[in-house]
Amino acid sequence: MARVVVDVMPKAEILDPQGQAIVGALGRLGIAGVADVRQGKRFELEVDDAVDDVTLEKIAEELLTNTVVENFSVSRISG
Repeated sequence: MARVVVDVMPKAEILDPQGQAIVGALGRLGIAGVADVRQGKRFELEVDDAVDDVTLEKIAEELLTNTVVENFSVSRISG
C-alpha cells in the first residue's frame, strides 16, 4: 500500500475569500506580518502499489479538483 497526498489550491488569479477572512482575523488578534493567506484542501489516499501516477493524476483532476478555479499537486509519501 502507498499513501498519496493531493493538495488542491485556488488558482492565483481566483479570489480567495476564506484566505482573506483569515488575514483579517489575524489582524484583529494583533498578529502582524502575514500579508496573504490562501486556503486549500488536502486529500490523503491509501492506494495499492499498482495504482500508477497517470491514474492518480486522473483521480485528482476529474474528481478532487475543479480545474476551472483550482490547481493540484499529487505526491507519494514514503514510509
